[in-house]
Amino acid sequence: MAAIDAANAEDPNRIVVRGRERPKELAHAELATEWLLRLVARPGEALRLAVRAHHLRRWRSPRSDHPPGRPGYLRWRRALQKQHAEDVGRILEEAGYPAELVSRVQDIVRKRGLGADPEVQAFEDALCLVFVETQLADFAAEHSSEKAVEVLRKTLRKMSPEARTLALSLDVAAPARELLEQAAAQAAG
Repeated sequence: MAAIDAANAEDPNRIVVRGRERPKELAHAELATEWLLRLVARPGEALRLAVRAHHLRRWRSPRSDHPPGRPGYLRWRRALQKQHAEDVGRILEEAGYPAELVSRVQDIVRKRGLGADPEVQAFEDALCLVFVETQLADFAAEHSSEKAVEVLRKTLRKMSPEARTLALSLDVAAPARELLEQAAAQAAG
């Protein structure tokens, strides 16, 4: 965990979360861990490590390095999942973790089994909650309300009922709050 945090502490991008400025990916990893602990009473070691490493060194592969539009976005996301899985695998191997645990962490980071694997679902829920808490307002400001609602609707549909409830309980400022509620109504329908 310390090695993962040290890698993410190198992030040159900084954000303010809950009044405290932090390296972006380190802050996201810490928040995702907090959400995981709210969602799962006793998460296993592989899940805790995967959540902590979910965006490991993400700044090394910016979205702008890939083509615009949905196909470019999807290629970027697949490349990121591969990069994150490889990076965390190296860290865990260097720390002496057994191959089976390394492989399991990598599968969770790659979201293999989403919708069928409870640990992968908890992983996805924690990441989605971090998005709503820290990135939704900026995302809503950068995109049309139609696009924001569409993305939020898809995000909410990927989440477990408990995680959706938590997302809707977050203190999200207007106009992002209205978009979130609109997306929730559409996701429920």
